[in-house]
Amino acid sequence: QIRDLEVLDDQGIPRVKGVSFDVRSGEIVGIAGVAGNGQSELLEALSGIRKPRRGRITLRGVPIEDTRTARLKGLGHVPENRLRMGLVKGFEAAENAILGYQVLPAYTEKGFLKYRDIVETCRRWLEGYDVRPREPHLEATSFSGGNQQKLVLAREMEHDPDLLLVGQPTRGVDIGAIEFIHKRLIQMRDAGKAVLLVSVELDEILSVADRILVMFDGRITGELLQAEADERKIGLFMAGVREEAA
Repeated sequence: QIRDLEVLDDQGIPRVKGVSFDVRSGEIVGIAGVAGNGQSELLEALSGIRKPRRGRITLRGVPIEDTRTARLKGLGHVPENRLRMGLVKGFEAAENAILGYQVLPAYTEKGFLKYRDIVETCRRWLEGYDVRPREPHLEATSFSGGNQQKLVLAREMEHDPDLLLVGQPTRGVDIGAIEFIHKRLIQMRDAGKAVLLVSVELDEILSVADRILVMFDGRITGELLQAEADERKIGLFMAGVREEAA
C-alpha cells in the first residue's frame, strides 16, 4: 500500500507527486507511461534506492520505515538497468546470485560466506531459469543480456518475496527470453504473490498486467482493468488526460 508518495530526483525536482495505490496478492499491476514521467523514481523509492520526501509505504500492513531494508522483509526488486544496478560485472554468477541477500543464514556462517553452498544454489537456479551457459563461475559480462536478466529474476524470485518490483523486464532481451520472463511473472501471480511491473512497452503491459495504472508528470492519471484497457484509452492517460475527462 502506497499513500501520498512524493519523490525528488537528484536535482531536488519532484518526480513522483502525491501518488497513492495498492498492489494486492495474486495480481500483476502494470504502470504504463512515457519514460521520464516518474516511473523510475517510484521504483527507486519503493526498493530503497531513493528516499521519499514524504508518504507512507506498508507491506502486508507493516509500515516500511526504512525502504533500504525492504528486500529482507518480503520485497524483491528487478531493476530497470540490470548492469548498472542489478549485477556486478566482474562478479561470478554465483556471487551475483546472492547480492543483497548475502547476510542470510543460508549463505553465511560466523562471518564467512558458504561458497560451496552458494555455487550449488546458483547452479540449480541457472538450470531452473534456463540461463546459458550453466556455469556459476562465469562473470556476469560473459552472459547475454537475456541470460543476465534471467539471473537477476532468479535471484529475486527464489527468495520468495511477497511483492516483486520489476522495471523494464524485457528491455534488450531476445524473443525467447521475453516469453520465459512473462511466464515466470504470471506463475508468481498465480502462486498468490503481488507483482508491480513498470514498462514502456504498451504491448507488454496489456498482455501481462491484470490492472493498469498510467503515470503522467509524476501523477496517476488513470486506472484500468485488463479487460477494459486498450491502446486508445491508455494513450489518453499517457498524454495527461485525466480519467474523468477521458
